[in-house]
Amino acid sequence: MTRPLRSRVTSVRANGVDLGIESFGREDDPLVLLVGGTTMLSWSDGLCERLASGGRCVVRYDLRDSGASTTRNPENPAYNLRDLAADAAALVEVLGAGTAHLGGVGVGGMVAQVAALDHPDAFSALTLVGTRPVAPGPVDEDLPDHNPAVMAALFSRTLPDWTDRDAVAAFAASGAAAMGNSPEEVRATAARIWDRTRSNDPAVHQANQLGMVFSRIDCAPRWRGRLGELDVPTLVVHGRADPFFPLGNGETLAAEIPGARLLVLDDMGTALRHTAAAQVAAAMLAL
Repeated sequence: MTRPLRSRVTSVRANGVDLGIESFGREDDPLVLLVGGTTMLSWSDGLCERLASGGRCVVRYDLRDSGASTTRNPENPAYNLRDLAADAAALVEVLGAGTAHLGGVGVGGMVAQVAALDHPDAFSALTLVGTRPVAPGPVDEDLPDHNPAVMAALFSRTLPDWTDRDAVAAFAASGAAAMGNSPEEVRATAARIWDRTRSNDPAVHQANQLGMVFSRIDCAPRWRGRLGELDVPTLVVHGRADPFFPLGNGETLAAEIPGARLLVLDDMGTALRHTAAAQVAAAMLAL
């Protein structure tokens, strides 16, 4: 791997809101736009650097009410899923790219699906990581839902003092193994998310760490029935050890999106591990 290109952190105005972004690579290279799930740190530095070294301009960004993006009231968001999808399309225009390869992790993968369906001219390829084709709420009968034993264990933990950086990082690490993730990587990411949270409000810190704002937005109408309309090269990446969105969700996405490729990572849970950066970047660059 060549020496990584220097990243640039800033904020841009798109679709009426300020979105925190970080870019890697040369501005005149083809754009890869990475939706946070909910913060941009769902996409590791190493993966972004490998994509940039492969000749892409990589921009990862925070969803509304997370990270460095516009934060108003994460407990009562005044926008819906389609607004978040429109943010992605507006970012492509603001960045002057014409079209972009769009990637989303977890809830960001839901945003990416709707964005590609609602704004097909804005996106030339799609990467969906650890996500499913339905929004929060009752899952379709043919899709595996969250592992109940894992969820019960996670939600029985005592919540930390959200204003205490070390306590928040330790809390995140304590649930990592159950989610199939690396405790060390999760601890480091949680600390970085805490550092990037611009408010001292405990509710904002909690929303940034847990991505709870997404479960509070209006995710209607359903989009699963429209997946057959997607006409772009698509990569579906899913962890075999994912207890939150079990593998059957990724398998269904790959089956219902025409021509999609499924990449299953045996040691992955809900989060992309740093050790998978080279493999995932190579698959994305091949689209």
